[in-house]
Amino acid sequence: MSRGHATPRRSDEEPLYDLDVATPSHAEQARTLIEQEQTASLGTLAPGLDTAKDDEPASHPYVSFVTFALETSDPILLVSEMAEHTQNLRLDPRASLLAAERRAADPLANGRVTLLGSCRPTDDESARAAYLERLPNAAYYCDFKDFNFWRLRVESIRFIGGYGRMSWVDAAAWRAATPDPLAPHRERIVEHMNDDHVDAMALLCRTFSKAHDAEQVTMTAVDRYGFEMSVVTERGPRPVRLAFPEAVTTPDAARQALVALVADARAR
Repeated sequence: MSRGHATPRRSDEEPLYDLDVATPSHAEQARTLIEQEQTASLGTLAPGLDTAKDDEPASHPYVSFVTFALETSDPILLVSEMAEHTQNLRLDPRASLLAAERRAADPLANGRVTLLGSCRPTDDESARAAYLERLPNAAYYCDFKDFNFWRLRVESIRFIGGYGRMSWVDAAAWRAATPDPLAPHRERIVEHMNDDHVDAMALLCRTFSKAHDAEQVTMTAVDRYGFEMSVVTERGPRPVRLAFPEAVTTPDAARQALVALVADARAR
């Protein structure tokens, strides 16, 4: 499994944990991110703008704000024929869709995914159903004469998970990936661990990582494969990632896995 959480560090710093620890792939992280979003920036090509010069192409990138849902691995849009982006797509189907998290105080530390491909109208009932399940309020206008569903057939995927975490994701891997089942519960789990189990996390760091003097520890993320912590050291905060004994799919399974790891650490 690829390391999706490459973390920038000083070249003279030895990692505090095994970098080969089980980690979500970039394809899994990208699917997890985009499954949680329903708004995005749509990039289309606007032809024949007056600003075009003789030595410049007539088309210019045009970016607009849209809502979307995912059906299998393709975004589904519901757009009006009056919209500029729809008129652009009628002339040139090439498009991109950027979805981004809005969690961290530093916007560039948040994850984002850019999907590139061809966007065309679709009459697939599955596309309509996926969109209305995600955005039920659209039911009252989706049958208006000037509104149509469009499908972006994803051909290329760019994933950025924050500073130092980025790659082009293989299209086949994107289509095969599934969102992390703990994602809807992540914030609650992290908050609970940081409020009630700081001592246990420090013990886990001291036992299963090279952070042998860990005292001040904060959980920063959790997923089906394991969890990440920030450990304060003499040289500043450092990341530590530990894996669950096996992948988990529910918050209760994650709780049991954490309890088992703490018991193991205490026994050692």
